[in-house]
Amino acid sequence: MVAQRRDAFSASREHPAIAYAAREGNNPVRRLNDALAAGQAHLEFEDEARGYLRSVLQALAIGVDSQVLVFSETSKQAKHINPTHPRAIYFNDTVAVGWVPGTEVLELATHDAEQGVSFYTLDQTRSAKPQLTRQIGCLLCHLTWDTLAVPGLTTLSTFPMSDDPNAYANGVVVDGRTPIEERWGGWYVTGRLVPARHMGNVPVIQPAAELPRQPGPAPKLASVTAKIAKADEYPSAQSDVAALMVLNHQTHATNLVTRVGWETRVALAEHKPLDRVDEAVRDLVDYFLFVDEAPLPSPIAGASGFSETFAARGPRDTNGRSLRQLDLTTRLMRYPCSYMIYSPAFDALPAVARDRIYARMWRILSGEETDRRYAKLSAADRRAVIDILRATKPALPAYFGT
Repeated sequence: MVAQRRDAFSASREHPAIAYAAREGNNPVRRLNDALAAGQAHLEFEDEARGYLRSVLQALAIGVDSQVLVFSETSKQAKHINPTHPRAIYFNDTVAVGWVPGTEVLELATHDAEQGVSFYTLDQTRSAKPQLTRQIGCLLCHLTWDTLAVPGLTTLSTFPMSDDPNAYANGVVVDGRTPIEERWGGWYVTGRLVPARHMGNVPVIQPAAELPRQPGPAPKLASVTAKIAKADEYPSAQSDVAALMVLNHQTHATNLVTRVGWETRVALAEHKPLDRVDEAVRDLVDYFLFVDEAPLPSPIAGASGFSETFAARGPRDTNGRSLRQLDLTTRLMRYPCSYMIYSPAFDALPAVARDRIYARMWRILSGEETDRRYAKLSAADRRAVIDILRATKPALPAYFGT
């Protein structure tokens, strides 16, 4: 029973306080769809390979430099995906777009401010009035224990499997806590500096005789051009390692925010104690402060320009510091607090949930919380996070100013 789990949402997605299917909510994809229907926006069909891809990315403010490529046979487009014809994913803080050249649809996932992740498709056929269609059926894969039992996102690292047709595919869901050595199975990984050992850039399906062998260092790729049959169809020749790192962090952060919101709405509607909310808050705060983050075994540097454009979006304090600045030497972020605290979904959390999150963050950042698991947060990092939040996060509680 879901209610027996303490680390996932405890009620139905159709609880009256949620009503996921009945209430579409307000999100960037719905707003684009409404603008298309009203004639206030226009999508340009480029060609048979890309269709509306570039136009959708531009309309949703998603950079091509965020491109990451997965060649394991996953998603609704699995039958079209292979190592010479990978699926591209492009993303910003609130929307991800999945695309395979020449296929029938674009797939979109957006973090709705209240309703969790909502899924849409766009037919890749030329139309005078293209429209996006909401897809509840995506929850077959996108509402699981791995998404905390809310509509969410995952990135999967697929383990090597035998070429035996009866072999079973397996893998691990990746987030910021996953060791680098276990990440990116079934993905291409490019960059100027990439850790020597990860699971990317090698075929998922291998001869059975080779599987018992100890894997060596992952192949290094400056670009994916030599790996892809029609590389010129892809807007970028990169599957940027920095973008992969950010995406791995962001998927779980997205699900944690949704879980806190949903648990709170249900508890308030049923006039129940907020015990489950407090548990969800602890999980979110620990993840937002990178308490259990897997360290980098060596420095990372991308090659697509993603690192620079991601960091440039700010906001910054008077000293130029931002929670979007990447570190990529020993950890993901320069300052250990997730930029997802600026997300519309965070701001849309019920006030009682935000109050609990801020109170928990303050206990840890101020040093009031003495549990040894928080000792890795240095005094300098704690002070920097407090100062940046004070300067950049509206409606921060007054006690952050002390």
